[in-house]
Amino acid sequence: MTEDDWRQRKEITDFQVNEISALQFEVIATCGPKARVGNLTLPHHKADTPIFMPVGTQGTIKGLTSQQLEDIGCQIILGNTYHLAQRPGPDLLDHVGGLHKFMNWNRNILTDSGGFQMVSLLDLADINEEGVNFQSPHDGSQMLLTPEHSMKIQNSIGGDIMMALDDVVSSTCPDRNRVEEATWRTLRWMDRCIASHKKQSTQNLFGIVQGGLDPHLREICLEGLIKRNCPGYAIGGLSGGESKDQFWRTVSLCTDRLPYNKPRYCMGVGYPVDLIVCVALGVDMFDCVFPCRTARFGTALVGDGSLKLRSPQFATDFNPPDVNVGGLVNEQYTRAQLHTLACKEQTGAQLITYHNICYMMKLMSDMRTAIVGNYFDKHVKNFFEQQYPDHKYPSWAVDALASVEINL
Repeated sequence: MTEDDWRQRKEITDFQVNEISALQFEVIATCGPKARVGNLTLPHHKADTPIFMPVGTQGTIKGLTSQQLEDIGCQIILGNTYHLAQRPGPDLLDHVGGLHKFMNWNRNILTDSGGFQMVSLLDLADINEEGVNFQSPHDGSQMLLTPEHSMKIQNSIGGDIMMALDDVVSSTCPDRNRVEEATWRTLRWMDRCIASHKKQSTQNLFGIVQGGLDPHLREICLEGLIKRNCPGYAIGGLSGGESKDQFWRTVSLCTDRLPYNKPRYCMGVGYPVDLIVCVALGVDMFDCVFPCRTARFGTALVGDGSLKLRSPQFATDFNPPDVNVGGLVNEQYTRAQLHTLACKEQTGAQLITYHNICYMMKLMSDMRTAIVGNYFDKHVKNFFEQQYPDHKYPSWAVDALASVEINL
């Protein structure tokens, strides 16, 4: 089937356009070809970009209170539409006035669409043009998630940013026809999301760029979403097992073409090296379960990598995890204490999670400062020297940074 055939069959010429935006975004500083700092004003709070957003699947970052998150400096947290629809459910959230009130969180919330479960729960999902039919992993009941249903649930949750339901295909999917089908379906579902979004004056609907690892399909999705004038755009379908070389090239292609005056969100990215590289490539927003999940396994993030605190070498180490990070844990706890608690006591997971979120907040803050101060290239080189003292840098990172004039 030719490209023209696909367009006649798949594209919607009378597409929906976002008419209202409930955010303001301003780029206030740049450094190098693509790295930038911005002010993102959302209904509940002003956020600074580039930003890392911790994942609170069901309205909580495991082990931390809303007040602790605010004290650490979190400006946006994530909620999972699929799981929040299961528990506590949209009816209760409507009754209480949304997730902000339910969890006593006064800053911003971003909700995913539920679409990621097409990959993570693939064995329990049936995908067709209408939507995705899931079998609940909790009780076996069926749930049909359509673009309209996703919008209804997200309107009930009340997030400042909502993600459109997209057709998510694993980045390692070998079936190009399936990836092409998902690319066009993502655009059609985007139109249905726009049409059914009931709170445009208080919630922002972001489109998600799909297309797998195929540059041509990414271009098609980029063009279609930009026409629809979304308040912001996400780069989806990555961090699913593709090579790092494919990863960074896809990110760079997207940031080259996405509107300069709209926020750019790279979904599911949270490893520190990836964050540094993607900021250099022009990404503004990130999320990942990594810092919280790795904390529950007893690993603390530090300037030169990570500390596996269960290791016997920390049993008599009375230094803080990372004195440069600051925060309650570094002020009051030693590596020896955390070694005793890690993976044995609930308090251990809580403390290491607190530390790791502090680390991520400082990582992003330091990058913003370096961009504003026009020394981001030097900051990146110092970061890599600390992470890789033997200078054996990942070749993909070297190539990615070289593409934006940072030579390690």
